[in-house]
Amino acid sequence: MADYPELATRIAALTEGESDPVALMATVACELHHADDRFDWTGFYRVVAPDLLKIGPYQGGHGCLTIQFSRGVCGAAARTGEVQLVDDVEAFPGHIACSSSTRSEIVLPVRDASGALIAVLDIDSDRPAAFDEADAEALTAILQATFARA
Repeated sequence: MADYPELATRIAALTEGESDPVALMATVACELHHADDRFDWTGFYRVVAPDLLKIGPYQGGHGCLTIQFSRGVCGAAARTGEVQLVDDVEAFPGHIACSSSTRSEIVLPVRDASGALIAVLDIDSDRPAAFDEADAEALTAILQATFARA
């Protein structure tokens, strides 16, 4: 499991002084992906239009290029503004199978300093029920510290 306190410290050091969201996303995706062997695909889907996400920086195999807010786990996180913890993607209504190896998923909203939704962070695992509330809390704190700073 990821050492979230150490990871948060490293990401803060690597992104200090950086304000470009894409540069921040690339750094966070890389650091998270390599920090935990549960993380099979780690990346961002950026809000590019009303109700539309487009692939951003990621680590792992190919992701879906675009996702409507009305579709899948990423769309649900963007639409509701709430973390989505999915133990079994096959049981999630409307799940989009970007990769056949994905068994579970966590998707978190990413907000800027004004509170506007700018992206979602999507982490897929090839293991069932790979994520829990502790992951959600630690990842939310990292995202807030990285993207919502003034």
